Amino acid sequence: MLTSNDTVLPRQEDKTEAVRGMFDAIAPRYELVNKLMTFGLDASWRRRAVESLGLTADCIVLDLACGTGDLSRTAAAQQLEVIGADLSLGMLSASHGTGPLLQADASALPIADGAIDGILCGYALRNFTDLPACLDEMARVLRPGGRLSLLEVAIPRSKLLRTGHRVWFQHAVPVIGGLLSDRVAYRYLPASTVYLPDPDELRSLLIDRGFSGVNHHLLSGGISQLFTATRRDLQE
Repeated sequence: MLTSNDTVLPRQEDKTEAVRGMFDAIAPRYELVNKLMTFGLDASWRRRAVESLGLTADCIVLDLACGTGDLSRTAAAQQLEVIGADLSLGMLSASHGTGPLLQADASALPIADGAIDGILCGYALRNFTDLPACLDEMARVLRPGGRLSLLEVAIPRSKLLRTGHRVWFQHAVPVIGGLLSDRVAYRYLPASTVYLPDPDELRSLLIDRGFSGVNHHLLSGGISQLFTATRRDLQE
């Protein structure tokens, strides 16, 4: 259940079901609102995320929290074999992805150890109820040498861009989302950035779970960010 305060954030014990319900509700117009929210820049961010995997054709990639399949389609266009997984059945039902789909909680994936060559995750870290457990699962299902590419929102460092971003993301986006889709969900999405660890903390979380070469890139002036990493062979 969502609170009625300014942050519109669910209680921790309610977060999984609240997030599932919100994404079920916004699934029909999710891609449209995303394109409006990002002025179409999201397509270039997805391409960057897929290219950063550096995987060859026919490698198996998990699109975690795949939504309606935008990132999956970008990966499939690079001849990667994509499996989509999402908590929301509404998102999966509206998916235009090209591969098999799984309804699953990211903290308990029904995938064998080391079965995946690469993982993509777009703008979902802050929606996970237990982020460390989800990172544990990513590490478990990736093979040694497998690649990880995580997209998330960010706050620009430039004062001018930061001001414009705050007005757009915190005020305009909820209005647009409310008009075209679900008001509560699009108030939650900007507020949910409080759940996101800072880059140094996320880097430490990844290293602690057996990832190396953790890199952090700011995109489009810092309104989006990309983390990439490689699964270490723990026997080394």
